[in-house]
Amino acid sequence: MPAFAIANLSKVQFGEEIAEYLRRIDDTLVPFKGTFRVHGASPEVVEGRWAEATVIIEFPDLDHARAWYQSPAYQEILPLRTRNSEGSAILIDGVDPGYRASSLLAKLGL
Repeated sequence: MPAFAIANLSKVQFGEEIAEYLRRIDDTLVPFKGTFRVHGASPEVVEGRWAEATVIIEFPDLDHARAWYQSPAYQEILPLRTRNSEGSAILIDGVDPGYRASSLLAKLGL
């Protein structure tokens, strides 16, 4: 099942450190089969509040996502982003193809 790294960022200061981060992040994804799914697009907020930028990276599974985030290559460039933005980041399992929302009812015992 796919897994995702999702960042919800605000107050991004586009200076040299963010530029360096952007130049280097793609190479950190390759060994873990990570692929950008959302990057650099402004969200259309239809409910509630949302930060300025959302980044979604897909991985084959949660193990690959964790290994990428914890990798020395990514940890080396991570401060370039965190010093120049505010926000949250999560790693989360996706769902299998064909998943239906009602499938959650069985997991909840309903």
